[in-house]
Amino acid sequence: MKKSSTRKRRYASAIRAEGAEATRAAILRAARSLFARRGIDKVTIAQIGERAGVAASTVYTLYKSKEGILRELMRASLFGSRYRSAQALLEGVTDPVRLIELTGPVARAIYESESADLGLLRGSSSFSPALRKLEREFETIRYEMQEARLRLLFAQSRNKKGLELEEARRILWMFTSRDIYRMLVHEGGWSPDRYEKWLSRTLLDALVA
Repeated sequence: MKKSSTRKRRYASAIRAEGAEATRAAILRAARSLFARRGIDKVTIAQIGERAGVAASTVYTLYKSKEGILRELMRASLFGSRYRSAQALLEGVTDPVRLIELTGPVARAIYESESADLGLLRGSSSFSPALRKLEREFETIRYEMQEARLRLLFAQSRNKKGLELEEARRILWMFTSRDIYRMLVHEGGWSPDRYEKWLSRTLLDALVA
């Protein structure tokens, strides 16, 4: 009898978890659509809840604020499945030069995914204070994530002669920025494949002895 009760509780718990995940997904879909159409600053939590088919209080419970929703949309876009696949290329790689070279496909994955998922949203909300605040937050995360591969490069004395670590960090951060991807791919007509190869070569030339 006890085993049966335990199984029932686990089953009920799994059902609730699935329901909560579905609700989260519905809220994110609704928010993405409304943000893209109306702009982030003009959309309310109540409108998001109505579009998602849930109460506004549910939206607040799950995401705390409109900024919380936007942060999750950006996190899922920047570090979603494409990013994880690109990051898998780095696993087990101990050669710092190879790690620098593989930065190309990682950056491509981030910006391809972002363009597909957040392109319309950025277009309608380019001057939104909330968006600009979160962009700065994610830029800081990106800058910090790049540090380890450069420290390894310097630890093995394979960095370009005369280049200091902090200078190298800024160079890597600059070349892998969204603005360069935008200028080359969206405005310059480059293919993502060409961008990836150019970025890998450029980083090797700029950072490696």
